[in-house]
Amino acid sequence: MNISFTSLSPLSALIFGILILVFPKIINYLIAAYLIITGLIGLGIFK
Repeated sequence: MNISFTSLSPLSALIFGILILVFPKIINYLIAAYLIITGLIGLGIFK
């Protein structure tokens, strides 16, 4: 299976959304990790 940015973004948003519901106190870390990962993928560092 080939994972591209278009399929990774909704999948990661779903995973982070579930984690926020389960662990609401770590929301800042999850948002920061999501933004960093999305930024690195958008810049083409991860393909």
